[in-house]
Amino acid sequence: MVHMPTVDIRCATPADVPAITRIYAHSVTHGTASFELEPPDEAEMSRRMWALLDEGFPYLVAEIDGAVAGYAYAGPYRPRPAYRFSVEDSIYIDPAAQRQGLGRALLYRLIAECERRGFRQMIAVIGDSAQLPSIELHRVAGFRMIGTFESCGYKFDRWLDSVFMQRALGPGASTKPTP
Repeated sequence: MVHMPTVDIRCATPADVPAITRIYAHSVTHGTASFELEPPDEAEMSRRMWALLDEGFPYLVAEIDGAVAGYAYAGPYRPRPAYRFSVEDSIYIDPAAQRQGLGRALLYRLIAECERRGFRQMIAVIGDSAQLPSIELHRVAGFRMIGTFESCGYKFDRWLDSVFMQRALGPGASTKPTP
């Protein structure tokens, strides 16, 4: 009989910071999802997590058989007050757990958590137009292509695009938001 892994998506805790840091470090050093060039340490990753949690943004982890295999969070799209109902999503999956549906599960849960908190728009800023799996994941989740900033980042000795996608949350822009 084949073992089917148990996937659990829950709110992140301080105990998750080492795994989150490890997953993100791999993405920074080997991928183009992040435009950071040096991976932050656990203290910085913890500071970033708490900055979001303290402001009421969702920060989730996905566990497979009790081990953190991915994480996702929403944060402010831009800092000015008029943007307060719009969030930017971020999803990172351990390389060993990619292509198993974790990104999809995290994104759908993140969307639900953001809607529950009254956010109205979610923006995906996808590093590198060659990130086709991320672009497709967002498309399937109801995001539409907004545009591409061409050659706006430079990493791994090449220019990278930023792809922008957007999805309404809850009633979107059809009604006035509740403060």
